[in-house]
Amino acid sequence: METQLHKFILIVMMLFIIQISSIKLNAQSNPTTTGPIGSQLAYGINEDIKYWNGSVWIAIPSGLPGQSLKFINGVPTWVSNPNGIITNAVTNITATTATCGGHIASSSGSPITARGVCWSANHNPTIIHMHTNDDIGKGNFTSNLTGLATNNTYYVRAYATNSAGTVYGNEVIYNSRPVIDIDGNGYDTVVIGTQTWMKQNLNSTHYRNGDTIPNVTNNTSWSNLTTGAYCNYNNNSTYATTYGRMYNWYTVVDTRNLCPTGWHVPSDAEWTVLTDYLGGASIAGGKLKEAGLTHWQSPNAGATNETGFTALPGGYRGSNATYGDIGYAGCWWSSTAITTTFVWYRYINNNYSSANGFDNTKTYGFSVRCLKD
Repeated sequence: METQLHKFILIVMMLFIIQISSIKLNAQSNPTTTGPIGSQLAYGINEDIKYWNGSVWIAIPSGLPGQSLKFINGVPTWVSNPNGIITNAVTNITATTATCGGHIASSSGSPITARGVCWSANHNPTIIHMHTNDDIGKGNFTSNLTGLATNNTYYVRAYATNSAGTVYGNEVIYNSRPVIDIDGNGYDTVVIGTQTWMKQNLNSTHYRNGDTIPNVTNNTSWSNLTTGAYCNYNNNSTYATTYGRMYNWYTVVDTRNLCPTGWHVPSDAEWTVLTDYLGGASIAGGKLKEAGLTHWQSPNAGATNETGFTALPGGYRGSNATYGDIGYAGCWWSSTAITTTFVWYRYINNNYSSANGFDNTKTYGFSVRCLKD
């Protein structure tokens, strides 16, 4: 009698447990919002993901790396979640090559059969564009980009592929010039004697550490500055594309650094090393100036640009903060002060072949060329 009673109690308990399990399972069904996998879904045998369609539980095929589930009209759909795939910063940039890579956090249940980065001159590159193939599986990987065009802006994304398709990480933008400033502007370089110079005037609106350099347009405010600031010629930013920005001298010597890492604003002595190498200041300007009359006004005396320095006539912001001489003269700061008021700078104009040093006040706005450390 006791044995039969025990059996009856056991059967009742099993039925009760099954009923409770069924209630618990159905309590997770019918989700309507996006959430981490498993937060509103049921797990079956061997951790299979299932959802309740109103009458039966249906297994959900595995998604792709970096995807999460969203319920659209009651049906679970895998959607891209770029946070699952991270595109690394682009480094080791030359005129035609660069290094990138990424990190894949999860395979989402289906093995990753291909991974790498893809790039294009347009936003949102995919694997139909140029891409690398950097082994399989999740985790970190490194990619080598080749065949790049000089002085071109590229958009790069990491990707991962499994049996269901391909998903992409965040987009990274870079320029194929070998030096990049904090704003992402690219610069070519040229070796002249023992020195390596940038071939373009600096165009940054931030210090090396990321702090913003104020753009001061008002003439009175500019003239009274005792701290760093930049401006665009005639307060028109379109000039910056060709001629770069102009800075007062306080920006040049700010401890937050104006030039990119590994570069600095040259001292007057370093400018002299350059002009001495070119045969002296009286003829160095012709060897530094861009040849022709595309940017320089006639006669652009002696201009050969045989050094590749490509000096341009970006003008200046001078007395009373007024602008002048674009097309006629280029002025570049040195980091060398003469007195508490005056500083050395280099001056090249359209009528002469010289690149002489002169002094002026710290409140003027001049161009900056960076020299490699």
